[in-house]
Amino acid sequence: MKQGFRHIRAFLQAAQSGSFTQAATVLHVSQPALTVQIRQLEEELGVKLFDRDRRRVTLTPAGRNMIAPLQRILDEFQGAVEQAHDLAGLQRGRLTIAALPSIAAAWLPGLIRTFHAQHPGIEIRIADVPATRLQALVRDEEADLGLGPWVSRDRALQFQALLEDRMHVFFPADHPLAATRRPTLEKLARYPHVLTGQGTSVREVLHRALEVARLDVEVVCEVAYLSTAIGMVRAGLGVAILPLSTVSAAPCTDLEHRPVASTHLNRQLGLITAKRKAPSPAAAAFIAALIAARGTLGNLA
Repeated sequence: MKQGFRHIRAFLQAAQSGSFTQAATVLHVSQPALTVQIRQLEEELGVKLFDRDRRRVTLTPAGRNMIAPLQRILDEFQGAVEQAHDLAGLQRGRLTIAALPSIAAAWLPGLIRTFHAQHPGIEIRIADVPATRLQALVRDEEADLGLGPWVSRDRALQFQALLEDRMHVFFPADHPLAATRRPTLEKLARYPHVLTGQGTSVREVLHRALEVARLDVEVVCEVAYLSTAIGMVRAGLGVAILPLSTVSAAPCTDLEHRPVASTHLNRQLGLITAKRKAPSPAAAAFIAALIAARGTLGNLA
């Protein structure tokens, strides 16, 4: 491909100069080499581009007609090369990140702020979605990467753990739980609960912990979003076992929260990528920044 564009450049320069010698000087090639390039282009196109004599070369009618289309081809190629260099050099590009809403609200903004300061030409789009939808976006290549739990062992995807999400129980400040530093799951089962919807990663973690402990809870309300769950807790409808990152996803200043004493109430959060797709330069740079910052992510959750 590069050889073909070199031939086009040789033709256009010769057409502009009216001389193979001058064109060869401008292009820093020997005159015989330039003559060969133009002859090969003529053979490829099947037309004669120049009439030659001992003193000068002149364009044939076919040669004059070929100037505009060959110039467009060369301009488009050069534009494509510049765009590729910009993408590789992170001057331009687009990055789509699928993330749990709690991650998108908690520690993702700080990472994006740092990344954007280093690469302001990269356009970033965040899809804050539930865990199952998150993995589908990465699998279907609608997102460059995902940040969330490993809820299904999809063979098309790979998971790299970054941190363990800490689950806390949220309750009003005047609730009896305020006197307990680390309530057990058995104690929490005495109170009505606000739960996230079926299929959410938070609900799955709680369901597994209750199943292991052979406990059941009274469900007073089921919601889709952490911020809605916090609103229900604030209204006194019940307690809610949610990730600690909820404090970044919803206003919790008038509520209390405590870590739950259960080894089963945790979830691994990490990086989800497609196995068979190489990351774009922008995605690779963001992943590198994410891995470098992994030691601080727990402090942001």
